Amino acid sequence: MRRRSFLAAGALGMAAPALPVSPLSGPALAQNARVLRFVPESNLANADPVWTTTTIARNHGLMIWDMLYARDAGFVPRPQMVAGHELSGDHLTWRFTLRDGLLFHDGEPVRAVDCVTSINRWAKRRPLGQKLLELTEEMKALDDRRFEIRLKHPFALMTHAFADSCFVMPERIARTDPFQQITEYVGSGPYRFLRDEWVSGDRAVYARFDRYQPRQEPPSYLAGGKVVHFDRVEWRVMPDSATASSALQNGEVDWVQVPQFDLLPMLRGSRGVKVAVNDRVGVMGMLALNHLHPPFDNPKLLRAILSVLDQRDFMTAALGEEKELFQVPCGVFTPGLPMANDAGMEVLAGPRDIERGRKLVAESGYKGERIVLMSPSDYPTTQTFAQVAADLFKRLGLNVEYTSMDWGTLVQRRTSKEPVEKGGWSAFATTYEGLTVADPATHIPLRGNGAGGWFGWPTSPRLEALRDRWFDAPDETAQKRIAREMQAIVFEEVPFLPLGQLFYPTAYRDTLQDIVPANMPIFWNVRRA
Repeated sequence: MRRRSFLAAGALGMAAPALPVSPLSGPALAQNARVLRFVPESNLANADPVWTTTTIARNHGLMIWDMLYARDAGFVPRPQMVAGHELSGDHLTWRFTLRDGLLFHDGEPVRAVDCVTSINRWAKRRPLGQKLLELTEEMKALDDRRFEIRLKHPFALMTHAFADSCFVMPERIARTDPFQQITEYVGSGPYRFLRDEWVSGDRAVYARFDRYQPRQEPPSYLAGGKVVHFDRVEWRVMPDSATASSALQNGEVDWVQVPQFDLLPMLRGSRGVKVAVNDRVGVMGMLALNHLHPPFDNPKLLRAILSVLDQRDFMTAALGEEKELFQVPCGVFTPGLPMANDAGMEVLAGPRDIERGRKLVAESGYKGERIVLMSPSDYPTTQTFAQVAADLFKRLGLNVEYTSMDWGTLVQRRTSKEPVEKGGWSAFATTYEGLTVADPATHIPLRGNGAGGWFGWPTSPRLEALRDRWFDAPDETAQKRIAREMQAIVFEEVPFLPLGQLFYPTAYRDTLQDIVPANMPIFWNVRRA
């Protein structure tokens, strides 16, 4: 199955000659050498990285906020906003001290109370944070530079938790209900967000924060010194991949975060353009399923779909000939990382028998309920996943309604718990970064905590109990055994449908250098040659 089987004929024109040079290209860039023009993966529709789990909001967060700890190139948490911490002998009391020179963009110093309030807000929306709150006896500021967390039970993943997009905001902002979006964007990171220039669907703009004091260390993934070499970074939203690629060829933009896979051969042959794969862990494709309403509240129907799902169909449709950029079969946890295993994966093997699948659908008791499948029109890869899923559902005899919308609209609509008759939804395609779904600690779709969980809201007491056991496991060997049990349950209960692992390339002008290798765009250290 090929991507071209699903996309409109316009996609074929994407390999056409580059668009004419616009007034923003060539000489214009030369006059603005301190401005970096970047095409993000999608529109920044929602700018609160606590309220939403979207990667675009997280990438925005990395620009303007900072974290207490950040992962280095070996994925080990290192101090970022903190000078360090002290841990009591019984491992129940953690005391953190902020490093010198931390200022918010409004000129106010970063205080320990800002950290405590930010942790509390973030923790209510993240799996690791929820576990931290469950184990916390007390969290308080000791003075302006120190705060303390007293636990009921040791929590070895404390610094890992703080490195999981736990952005520190001023206390007044962090007091916002985590289920409501913030309306003020003040951080202490290397860039300031120019709110007045933000036009959703068009652009988001950032300016260098002159008073930011980077750590005196070389950059390493998200850790180390964040030294900025541009005065201004402009995110330019270009939903059409052909337009973005042509703008890159013509020098109208410096960097395209995720070029369309079909266009990679053209970009690799373009003068002045580099294509690189900086992502070592990839992303995991999946189909989220709404377990609150029929028909996907029926595990028998979900297992019928799983019995005929071919992960290779999804990957080849999206990536075409770029076979080195995906891996199937793929289970629940990121391949190549410690928790990955093959438990239950026999369900993904063998012939995909549609006729047998149709029989299983009938035996499941499916009554023809309408399935609303949401598809993001501005994410080509994920859009293709949704198109392949729609085709599969139709071949199984399911009553599917394919609904296309931009990602920002999808992100809003997926919060609805209403049935489809009242504007709800049944399924949507998405991806999760490999580190996020590497283990049960941060694997959001793996939660089985019902209405308090991720979009789709599956309920699984067995998964929740195993997750608790995983946290308490004495060593990695025991954790791996538990991860195998969890994966086997996923293929039985089907909280979501795993689609495979893929690696996104990125493309940029060869005048850019020192880009920090990462699975997301990093705007410190990078400079113009």
